[in-house]
Amino acid sequence: MSSELKAGAGAGAIAKLFIANRGEIAVRINRAARELGLAVVQAVSAADRDSLAARLADEVVEIGPASAAKSYLNAAAIVAAATASGADAIHPGYGFLAENAAFADAVEAAGLIFVGPKGDTIRAMGDKATARAMAQAAGVPTVPGSAGRVEGPDEAARVAAEIGYPVMIKAAAGGGGRGIRVARTSEELAAQIPLASAEARAAFGDGGLYLERFVARARHVEVQVLGDGTDAIHIFERECSLQRRRQKVWEEAPAATLPQTVRSDLCASAVRLAKSVGYRGAGTLEYLYDDDSGEFFFIEMNTRIQVEHPVSEMISGIDLVREMIRIAGGAPLGRTQDAVVARGHAIEVRINAEDPEADFRPAPGAIGTLTVPGGMGVRFDSLLYPGYVVPPFYDSLLGKLIVWDETREGAIARLQRALGELAIEGPCTTIALHKALAADPAVRAGAVHTRWLEGWLEERARSKRDAA
Repeated sequence: MSSELKAGAGAGAIAKLFIANRGEIAVRINRAARELGLAVVQAVSAADRDSLAARLADEVVEIGPASAAKSYLNAAAIVAAATASGADAIHPGYGFLAENAAFADAVEAAGLIFVGPKGDTIRAMGDKATARAMAQAAGVPTVPGSAGRVEGPDEAARVAAEIGYPVMIKAAAGGGGRGIRVARTSEELAAQIPLASAEARAAFGDGGLYLERFVARARHVEVQVLGDGTDAIHIFERECSLQRRRQKVWEEAPAATLPQTVRSDLCASAVRLAKSVGYRGAGTLEYLYDDDSGEFFFIEMNTRIQVEHPVSEMISGIDLVREMIRIAGGAPLGRTQDAVVARGHAIEVRINAEDPEADFRPAPGAIGTLTVPGGMGVRFDSLLYPGYVVPPFYDSLLGKLIVWDETREGAIARLQRALGELAIEGPCTTIALHKALAADPAVRAGAVHTRWLEGWLEERARSKRDAA
């Protein structure tokens, strides 16, 4: 596909963008780039030659075999391919190398623009203990815990005694909900520390740990920020409490039933931290909110675009991916905080190629007929088209169904209608799961927390076993 707009019309120093990712986020980046008048080069593995992202791009470059380790995680191959293509910039999307500081450094060392924050920012905020210290320095509340990494079991025991049990043992270099364990007693802590360190080393190449107080009925609330390296604004908050194994399933903006004073303080704290680190691009600050005490605590920053960014776009009217590219091309933020206005309510549900009735076993395969819902306030960001074969090598996300309405009640009704229209023939999907969630009284009331969904799933499984 050829670009129809003047190249580089709205992205400053960027006229040609190299997309170093796949799936729905690659499609999403392509669309934003095309609206800015950019030529698009799509990186693909051998398994993604016929992907929708490849079909939409001006140029396609194969960077390696199906294995992500030899393609989408091969930093040297990506930088070499981008340079050879004549691209000005690389957008990493989310996942893969998006939060890899060494990759960001390598991109800039090659004379290319990294669409995201500087490598030093990624490095600092990617280390959970360092990010926690930086948050405290910016006056952002953090969960009571260790001042930094704990050096061995004796220090861990001392810190745990100070903050009180139960405590969370977390990988300092962790992400995506991995590398987290809970200890309820000193004996459990002593047993868990070496296991957690080994797990962190295996997953992230870094066995460093830190401790936090465990908030049993926490809600996961995050704030979307946008910065240009000097100034920063927030695009309000999102509720992401419906999670399974610490992986988000359903997201919405704004956060349901959050007191207005908490909302204001939460968003203001996120902007303070983003400004203090000179943040550039789109990023997300994640918090735990304790419904019982009314307190919120910063837990980490994601230095990239998030899977759930569309709900923030829907309530604000701001195209976050397009803004990322503009800022990377040298443009200033271009808007003040008072110009960002939230309107209505948006919900996003993740449609995965998984079988919820078989412990969410991945279910790749060929797509037959595809019916995409439409109508006012409905958006479907996906990698699908009829006849596409979903490969078994990557994340199971097929797409994201996003709806908007003036009220949360209206958004849920619209979601139910859109889920009823959405039909994907072929692999098992999570559509039925979301239909059930949208009908659940606790979800409809916003009375959920980060452990609620796992309990709900266990209860459903128990009821089915009893009925069999």
